[in-house]
Amino acid sequence: MYKALTVALGLSLAATGTLAEAPGEKLPGTASANYQWNAPGGEASQALRLAGDVKAGQEDYTAYCAACHRPNGGGDPDGSIPKLAGQHPSVVVKQLADIRSGLRDNPTMLPFAVQLRDAQALANVAAYIATLCIPRESGIYQAPDAANLVAYGRKLYDKDCSQCHQPNGYGVNEKLYPVIAGQHYPYLLRQMIEIRDGKRRNTHPDMVRVISKYQDAELVAIAAYQSTLATQAQRLTLQPRFCNPS
Repeated sequence: MYKALTVALGLSLAATGTLAEAPGEKLPGTASANYQWNAPGGEASQALRLAGDVKAGQEDYTAYCAACHRPNGGGDPDGSIPKLAGQHPSVVVKQLADIRSGLRDNPTMLPFAVQLRDAQALANVAAYIATLCIPRESGIYQAPDAANLVAYGRKLYDKDCSQCHQPNGYGVNEKLYPVIAGQHYPYLLRQMIEIRDGKRRNTHPDMVRVISKYQDAELVAIAAYQSTLATQAQRLTLQPRFCNPS
């Protein structure tokens, strides 16, 4: 039943989330209650105040991001590379700033993230990524038990996740809550396991609190349901952010 869990756990680790270090604090290996999430100041705050130039952002995205995340921002369905297309600008800015400052551990991304010139370049790339339509062909959970598992995952998601990530998985740009609709199942699962296990040190403390109670099987169910949100949006005709069927 949980074969996909084993596959996902075998993927290389990657971090995503939003946290800023409070002034004067040394960041340890895991999150601490002493941290002020999304504290003001620093490059992220600068970039979030700037209007992004989509054309300039496309140039930087093509140069530094497209090779891994693909020109359409779709990432890799096996979960090794996340989908970026349609992500909120605030989320992209914060993630890039966290990587550049060392608040988010991502050695694979770091060499590319540091190529961006300044806070304006972060705002530009984020503005361009937001224009990319969300691919519907994401890495959806596929197994004989998929229907039952997705139904169970929906109950858990509605109870503990939908308030922040929204019932449709669109998140909230103003609060830096990411779009998860259309994201790949293995990536979603890996991130939740890392948050629960204290390996993602730049995560919103509310999410750490909520997810800490879940066992692997429950996280598999939640990720399985989350991976279907783009397909559900298509059925519900919530289509402006989604790519037209090919």
